[in-house]
Amino acid sequence: MASAGLNKWIVSGNLAADAQIKTVELRDGDTAKVATATLYVQKVRNREESFTVRLNIWEKSYAWRKLPFLKKGSLIICTGNVEPNPYISSNGNVPKAGMEMTVLDIDLDIVRHVDEEGESDRTLNAVEHDASSPESTEEKALISV
Repeated sequence: MASAGLNKWIVSGNLAADAQIKTVELRDGDTAKVATATLYVQKVRNREESFTVRLNIWEKSYAWRKLPFLKKGSLIICTGNVEPNPYISSNGNVPKAGMEMTVLDIDLDIVRHVDEEGESDRTLNAVEHDASSPESTEEKALISV
């Protein structure tokens, strides 16, 4: 199999905000849902600098199932194809080189606040409670069994 025309990227970064879902009209007249988000990617050599990638997640993709977990600050790993998307910055009207990714799949690395009373918050509180308890390690092992 030849790899001519292959456009597959893997990128990791933090979400700038929660993913937003929109309904769009397709060329054939049908409608589809697409979620958009912005990913901040840190440069390897200089962690103070970062660049952004605009994410498009279509409703029939594997990544769509992960939408409930795509919250601001979450560290995620995206797989998909990338296209250039230049834009004019709102700060000083300077031309910038942008990238737009059509996401096929997402791996969750560190998820932030699933929801207000989310499962991850409850799990975190339970872990914090266990850590502050004066029980010995043996007692904890017996309790968990």
